[in-house]
Amino acid sequence: MTETASLISLFASSFLGATLLPGGSEAVLFAVLKAYPDSLWTALLIATFGNTLGGMVSFYMGWLLPQTQQLKHVEKVRRFGTPVLLLAWLPLLGDALCLAAGWLRLCWWQAALFMAIGKFARYWIIAQI
Repeated sequence: MTETASLISLFASSFLGATLLPGGSEAVLFAVLKAYPDSLWTALLIATFGNTLGGMVSFYMGWLLPQTQQLKHVEKVRRFGTPVLLLAWLPLLGDALCLAAGWLRLCWWQAALFMAIGKFARYWIIAQI
């Protein structure tokens, strides 16, 4: 597989891994960096962008949900605000945080910013292994 194809696969796996679909973007990032170590920054940015974009899909899915009754766990997201999305990289919990943030109509650009910071930090740690 070429470097370009590997980076496209990394984007796809990062995007899908941040939605409600299962994905293993960490393993793909690890493989890309082993095969193309000079592409560190490109790979980190692509993985972060794809994963943040996928998280924003979950955010907007939450935004589209009708606001009928207030859920107890959603109040915790409201209390901490968009900084809680630094944890959006966590399996399962991260998806719920993104949905809750969207449902609460939190500021979209702050949500994207905090998601990106948390997701980049996770990928950075993986790249250092």
